[in-house]
Amino acid sequence: MNVGPDAWTHTTVLLAEAVEALVHAPDGCYVDGTFGRGGHARAILARLSPQGRLVAFDKDPQAIAAGALIADPRLRLVHASFAAMVQQGITQLQGVLLDLGVSSPQLDDPARGFSFRFDAPLDMRMDTTRGETAADFLARADERQLTQVIRDYGEERFAVQVAKALVARRQGGATIRTTGELAQVVAAAVKTREPGQNPATRTFQALRIHVNAELEELEQGLSAALQLLAPSGRLVVISFHSLEDRIVKQFIARESRDEPDRRAPFAPPRPTRLRALARVRAGATEVAANPRARSAVMRVAERTAVPYGQREPAPGRPKPARSPSGGRTPQRGGLGGARE
Repeated sequence: MNVGPDAWTHTTVLLAEAVEALVHAPDGCYVDGTFGRGGHARAILARLSPQGRLVAFDKDPQAIAAGALIADPRLRLVHASFAAMVQQGITQLQGVLLDLGVSSPQLDDPARGFSFRFDAPLDMRMDTTRGETAADFLARADERQLTQVIRDYGEERFAVQVAKALVARRQGGATIRTTGELAQVVAAAVKTREPGQNPATRTFQALRIHVNAELEELEQGLSAALQLLAPSGRLVVISFHSLEDRIVKQFIARESRDEPDRRAPFAPPRPTRLRALARVRAGATEVAANPRARSAVMRVAERTAVPYGQREPAPGRPKPARSPSGGRTPQRGGLGGARE
């Protein structure tokens, strides 16, 4: 299905709260890491002076096409992940906004293959111009890989059963190519389901996160923001499930506390590079108008004047375990909704 950039509607989550927390210097340069359909970007531009600048990233070519309709010389669109902001020639930022997860236009367009509500090709790529589709991954992954992805990224307690069922179907010669086929296999393997939740919800989330390397890119983007933010610059991150929010929470906490060097216990603590400011949830009015906002958590931090290279991890510190796609192994938590 071919659609135009404005074919799918969305409601931007925590719009006023995010922009109020982000824009504190109207003449500055800001990053919108997930342009989507431009809800946050338009509001940021409205707060900027004629000298202000906004660099907006998105991996989705449909989002970039929608952004091209905004005739504002202060806006620069980049078809890439926000994890690549350091490579874009940006020298200093006054604010970075990351609105994480899948957007409503991506969920609601059957051709994108993100949702079990429609029977469509099983794609799930945010950037449809490159990379492996979810169907391609299912066609090659062994039972161990499938179990790890579904368990770690979907928090599915029946991950082993789902993985066995997927491999058995493939070995029987019936390769899964559509969302409907995947949902049927998962429904047969998941013996109990949470009230009001489709049994395929967790498996779909897991495959989407894996295909798009979402958690790895989040960690890279947070580090890039820390590197580029000027003193007093703001980091604003909106998460929609606990896997994302835990990474953001731990990153801000780690960079916000004085941490002595354990090899030199009498040395003064190393200075902090961030200052945690706020944790915000969508209000009842917004949730009533947009149910997808119910799981949103916004965290806000402010950059200190400590140079970026002054708080690097001490040599010899244990490294975290690795996830199936190369990032940190996520911990348990809850499921969430879309970002727009």
